[in-house]
Amino acid sequence: MFFTLAHSPLSLARFYTTLMDKFVPRLRRVARRNLELAYPDQTPPEREAVIDQVFQSLARMLWTFARLPRINASNVGEWIRYDGLDHFLDAKKQGQGVLFATAHLGNWELSAFAHALMTEPMDIVVRPLDNPGIDKVVEQRRTLSGNRVIGKWDAARPILRALSSNRAVGILMDQNTSLDEGVFVNFFGTPACANVAFAKIAARTGAPVIPGFALWSEQEQRYVLKFYPPVQMTGDGAKDTQALHSVLEQVIRQYPGQWLWIHRRWKTRPPGAATLYE
Repeated sequence: MFFTLAHSPLSLARFYTTLMDKFVPRLRRVARRNLELAYPDQTPPEREAVIDQVFQSLARMLWTFARLPRINASNVGEWIRYDGLDHFLDAKKQGQGVLFATAHLGNWELSAFAHALMTEPMDIVVRPLDNPGIDKVVEQRRTLSGNRVIGKWDAARPILRALSSNRAVGILMDQNTSLDEGVFVNFFGTPACANVAFAKIAARTGAPVIPGFALWSEQEQRYVLKFYPPVQMTGDGAKDTQALHSVLEQVIRQYPGQWLWIHRRWKTRPPGAATLYE
């Protein structure tokens, strides 16, 4: 079975994600719970279908990530195209840099990589992986198209320098965070603790905020890098963080099988509230 699957890189990626699904059952349990919270009216079979799509989406991302060294300016259009690039180009004209509000939705690895090839390099804020050897390999691939990596734990100054040079900075904004770093937002009808740092940086710098995601198109058999209209920041951290998550929720509802439902997004709870997970 392994050697048969190995003939197709995508099949091999699906094989590994199937193993992950089978041997780490907690992931599917977390996804079921998240979908119960987000889509209370769905039937269990409908939720299972979404979870299956999540693992298919992860397989596509792994397959693409393995091929990043082969993707270049001459063939990137075979993998992805733009929708809404004008939102980014107009934002760049302001000269204050651009903050990309992105998430673990679609192919977050390809989005920045391809943008560097199709338009210009950018900076991406990432959490270093626990294994230094794997982290080195992953970072090397992320920078092949000219992007620069900013470590999450010491990101403030590099982000400010990049924005002051009118560069774009991509930040994943959809993960659970701790009480001391976040504010609670309404996300799919349930309070979710979200990091307020993104909104604070936007308020401090005046950089336009553009939501952007690389979303798989089954019809085209490639990704579409969609840039949405800028989200207007008010300077109120809680209000602006809610605005960003409201946009994110709208996009996820359009592409539910492409978001990372296996993450315990509602782990941090308001003081005194019961846990939502086992």
